[in-house]
Amino acid sequence: MKTLKIKHSYAEKIKKGYPLISKESVLSTDSHITEGALIELYDENGGFLGKGYYGEQNKGIGWVLTKKREESIDANFFLSRLAKAFQERETLFQDAETTAFRLFNGEGDGIGGFTIDYYDGYFLIQWYSKGIYTFKDLIISALDELADYKAVYEKKRFNTAGQYVEDDDFVKGTRGEFPIIVKENGMHFAVYLNDGAMTGVFLDQRHVRKTIRDRYAEGKTVLNTFSYTGAFSIAAALGGARKTTSVDVANRSLSKTIEQFSVNGLDYEAHDIKVMDVFKYFQYAAKKQFSFDLVILDPPSFARTKKHTFSAAKDYKNLLKETIQITKDQGVIVASTNSSAFGMKKFKGFIEAACKETGTSYTILEEHSLPEDFQTIKSYPEGNYLKVVFLRIQRR
Repeated sequence: MKTLKIKHSYAEKIKKGYPLISKESVLSTDSHITEGALIELYDENGGFLGKGYYGEQNKGIGWVLTKKREESIDANFFLSRLAKAFQERETLFQDAETTAFRLFNGEGDGIGGFTIDYYDGYFLIQWYSKGIYTFKDLIISALDELADYKAVYEKKRFNTAGQYVEDDDFVKGTRGEFPIIVKENGMHFAVYLNDGAMTGVFLDQRHVRKTIRDRYAEGKTVLNTFSYTGAFSIAAALGGARKTTSVDVANRSLSKTIEQFSVNGLDYEAHDIKVMDVFKYFQYAAKKQFSFDLVILDPPSFARTKKHTFSAAKDYKNLLKETIQITKDQGVIVASTNSSAFGMKKFKGFIEAACKETGTSYTILEEHSLPEDFQTIKSYPEGNYLKVVFLRIQRR
């Protein structure tokens, strides 16, 4: 067990439940600490703060796991945390209309550095540091004890920037035949657990897709930007949209979006799917005088194409201004970001500034954050990263 001495200002945060150990918070350490080493944290006066593990990732150098000095970080520790998470998702396990959700959400469920998603009998573990990966056998053993499953897959994001590390993603069980078709509120999505960093659907937008389908899509023309595999377009089409247009720069988005339409029994040829830089598409749409009743704006927090670099923290306002130009009067924009660099208050500031600078009035219709399976804790607001605002645009 190694020890870390934590600076006073950071020690106060940890006492209040902040779980992340940042590099700048450490005053002094034992000799060289290896990935996965168990650590004890003390304040500058030698007061015990907690126990955790060392693991470098884009967010910090480790996580506090318990503030109880007598609690061991062992097989029972991992089993108890996973068992609690299983219990809290029992309603989702029983929901026949939804077969894909987040089962374990890192620090929100008590252990920072990894997540587990459930896809209709398959588990997908995402590891965010070599440190947490050293506990892999204990975590897999806990899964073995808690559930019957078809297979376990994994994604390693050991790169300190959180990037995916290429490897065989299969861990144990019976290899799946992909795609597997999962359900989400009755919608169908084709999912791949063995094909690179992403699976085909972002599970944190479950409630937003249902809201679009049930309350905003009927009879509307819909533009889905940064569309990935078209999940929002599927929701809109199933909700009775007159037409959807999906735009994404990645070549794979065409075949992936066609696949998602097809598994839902929808005619993809009745909709537009464009492989195109979204920034160019805005110029193209403005030139052609296109306008839409409903626009979904959910860019990555950071993206780079040949001609553009986009950062949500710096560029979201300007992107929203371009979106407003091709949204009909009384149309709705679903403004969404997964950036943890700012909170909802600042995000609403971007919305207000974009509307002011385009001479547009707006009404906020509703707001969304992470669904209940993406468990978060108040002491770590960065973990509650998703911000979604439905706003109605009124031309002055």
